[in-house]
Amino acid sequence: MTIALVVMEGIILSFWLLLICVVGIANGPVGLVCFYEKNVQERVIQLGLTTADKIKKATLRAALAMYIPELTLVPAAVYLINGAHGFWDGFIQLTAVYLIAVLFDRIFIDIVWVGGTKAWEIPGTEDLKPYIPVKVQVGKWLGCLIMFPLMAAAIAGGLSYFGF
Repeated sequence: MTIALVVMEGIILSFWLLLICVVGIANGPVGLVCFYEKNVQERVIQLGLTTADKIKKATLRAALAMYIPELTLVPAAVYLINGAHGFWDGFIQLTAVYLIAVLFDRIFIDIVWVGGTKAWEIPGTEDLKPYIPVKVQVGKWLGCLIMFPLMAAAIAGGLSYFGF
């Protein structure tokens, strides 16, 4: 039962990320240009499609929309719904939920949606494609495979310290 819950929570987190992206680019991909590389952001500013201030605000909104649920709702689900107890149980479940969402983000959103469709194409920046260069993809994979287990360890450690 716990494995099914963890998988379901990972899928829910994945679709939460998808919803953030769908809403963010509803009026065009410039709405989430904060997810693009710096050279694309600079070009979009030069083209007059947005401003540095709007990019900063979009970055803050996107970060809050992603990280508040990751830091609150996912641990609440793992410990209160799944019944995780102690560090290792919580760490393993949290890591699994986060890594399911990472796989979805890296494969579906980055490779399939951003890299394989025109939905994220910003007119005037086509010469800067691919929007997620291979070096950046590798960095994102490594960063996520390190960051999310560390985040899970910190959360599980904190919650186990307080008796969960």
